[in-house]
Amino acid sequence: MDISIQSKHVDVGDALQSHARDNLDHTVTKYFNRALNASVTFSKDGHAFRADISVHAGRGLSMQGSATNDDAYAAFDLSLERIAKQLRRYKRRLNDHHKGTQEEPLVAQQFVIAPEQEDEISEDAQPVIIAEIPHEISSLSVSEAVMRMDLADAPLMVFCNSAHGGINVVYRRSDGNIGWIDPSEALQNKAS
Repeated sequence: MDISIQSKHVDVGDALQSHARDNLDHTVTKYFNRALNASVTFSKDGHAFRADISVHAGRGLSMQGSATNDDAYAAFDLSLERIAKQLRRYKRRLNDHHKGTQEEPLVAQQFVIAPEQEDEISEDAQPVIIAEIPHEISSLSVSEAVMRMDLADAPLMVFCNSAHGGINVVYRRSDGNIGWIDPSEALQNKAS
């Protein structure tokens, strides 16, 4: 696994880098033998240290953890503990998903659009695309989509519902609950 360690406004010594590499590699390989890469970023958050860890464990599977503490080692350990907890929690579900028949994911194009300027905008104006990124839409059950969204610490997840093949969205609501958009259900109810 390729591990990169960066710092923002903090001097990270060799001992802390070695501690981070060894513990991160040990924890991740305990659950994923062939994890792709990981990055650790140390920064200052007021008077405390902040450690952000991002692990890309496999195709479509990434997880993030962060923590703040007065000690940089403790901040890293708390952040790594969050990732380890997620991995322990979902290990069985991830293994069960990989054992089943895996369909080819849909390939989609993800666009990053520049925000609109406050100047006058004509009615026929098109948004400015600043990036085009290929994106795979996996065929998942709703619980698997929620699991992947939690692991990636993402605000939402677009997926192909394995129950009926339609495109669905799960998202984290402002009240902390999970929302689920299933257009096929709405269309079925409308037709009847």
